[in-house]
Amino acid sequence: MEAARHVISAPVYTIGELAREFEITTRTIRFYEDEGLLAPTREGRKRLYRRRDRVRLKLILRGKRLGFTLGEIRETFDLYDQAPDGSRQLRYYLGVLDEKREQLNRQRRDLEDALAELEQSYQRCQELLARQEADKSA
Repeated sequence: MEAARHVISAPVYTIGELAREFEITTRTIRFYEDEGLLAPTREGRKRLYRRRDRVRLKLILRGKRLGFTLGEIRETFDLYDQAPDGSRQLRYYLGVLDEKREQLNRQRRDLEDALAELEQSYQRCQELLARQEADKSA
């Protein structure tokens, strides 16, 4: 009697499934594919994305939210592909993160300054309006 074989297949996702999961358009996914960041297999005209593509899409979207360019994301993927141990990729990524952190800190300081100026203008307008209303009622 021959033992039954159990084949466990890796999950496969369609472009529509990924678009719904990540709340993006299929056009966006195709764009990332055109940029060489995703590499689905094809079954006729149907694109099939593997777990690797799903993870990469998640990383692309996270990178974009953090202000990474597609070039920086691509370079990170390329470094990972070249050195799966990740040390070179991690050093590069740490450098990019340092730059992004500094950029965000500058933006935060600019926002804090702008909010402080806005608050001063708001207070000044309230004072002027209160003074005008007091003059009218006197």
